[in-house]
Amino acid sequence: MGSLSGALAQPEGLGLSPTEIGLAASVYITGAVVGALVFGQLADRYGRKTLFTVTVGVYLIATIATGLSWNFASFAFFRAVTGAGIGGEYSAINSAIQEFTPARLRGRVDLFVNGSYWIGAALGALGSLVVLDPALIPIAYGWRLAFILGGVLALIVIWLRRFVPESPRWLLIHGRAQEAERVMADIESRVRKHDPPPATQIRLQPKDSAPLADLLRVLFRHYPRRAILGVTLMATQAFCYNAIFFTYALVLTDFYAIAPASIGWFMLPFAAGNFAGPLLLGPWFDTLGRKRMIAATYGLSGVLMAATALLFLQGRVGAAGQTALWTLNFFFASAGASAAYLTVGEAFPLEVRARAIAVFYAFGTALGGIAGPALFGALIESGLRLNIFYGYLLGAGLMLVGALVEAFLGIAAEGKSLEDVAAPLSKI
Repeated sequence: MGSLSGALAQPEGLGLSPTEIGLAASVYITGAVVGALVFGQLADRYGRKTLFTVTVGVYLIATIATGLSWNFASFAFFRAVTGAGIGGEYSAINSAIQEFTPARLRGRVDLFVNGSYWIGAALGALGSLVVLDPALIPIAYGWRLAFILGGVLALIVIWLRRFVPESPRWLLIHGRAQEAERVMADIESRVRKHDPPPATQIRLQPKDSAPLADLLRVLFRHYPRRAILGVTLMATQAFCYNAIFFTYALVLTDFYAIAPASIGWFMLPFAAGNFAGPLLLGPWFDTLGRKRMIAATYGLSGVLMAATALLFLQGRVGAAGQTALWTLNFFFASAGASAAYLTVGEAFPLEVRARAIAVFYAFGTALGGIAGPALFGALIESGLRLNIFYGYLLGAGLMLVGALVEAFLGIAAEGKSLEDVAAPLSKI
């Protein structure tokens, strides 16, 4: 979407204004909020595997439909449904990742998987160079083909996920002990030489589902400090990401006169920095620890964002320099943002894990993500660098707030079993 926004603004596209492009991004985020809450509830009730197949299916259908949009209203509607699939994906897949991964590797694996979002962004940027080339495909059809291909590629994801078993932790608390044992036996036959058996054991009382009262009790009575931490980390990174990434193509076209067909070249390094951060910094979240690394990455991102805003205001950098600054900035921000999902997943008990991820994704994204794209779309449409400078400065301040809250409220979950970080509600 970031690579295609310039084409969508063209008369041959849908003729969307910067404000409408920002609004479409906000509608997408709104859909993600609703999807996270709905599918997060279902993931705790019906299982991780079932729901992360359903959510990709929703994404697939809605993304193809987006390529068939005929006006702003239809485009925004299909983007909202796409967002619902993606929001549900976060809660289902993050809970599955954490419940499968050994404690000593959980940080780096979770960051790597969440960071792999940007491999898709890079592929999308590369694809846009082809589909938006008017010498190859008419402008009126290129952006449509991009969305349709993006949806079709989801079929590969659905096929690959046939090989991912259900979470044994989820199976166990739902009384399906024999299935859980089969999954664990298969895993242990391959990894026992790397990970010794646990020194302690716990007993659980199976139950079909944890009612909403359990979730509320966990958030507001057992772990209120963790709840504040989760909302802060999710909201601050959501504002910065959704505000800047969804509208950066408009900055390139409106302030640097970059042709829409060339936007992909600028998105590629941006995506590379976002993936390199979690990949290269991920191991340190397991060694130096969550608290130090999350505070450091959020703090560095905030400082770099403020510096980038000032240079943009003064007009001291061109399109390449601006992109280089964002690439460096989001090298750190991406690692921190991925760790936010890690934090809200491992900080709460097994029975409500998917819903906890969904609630914090939804609430944090609603606070920070819905307003961001719409605000930046309007700031860009004003044509004034000063207005955009204030928007960037707001994002920088929010990232620094996230760093401070992590420094005071962060939890040391590195190297610990999920059950040691947050005891299951069904523990006997």
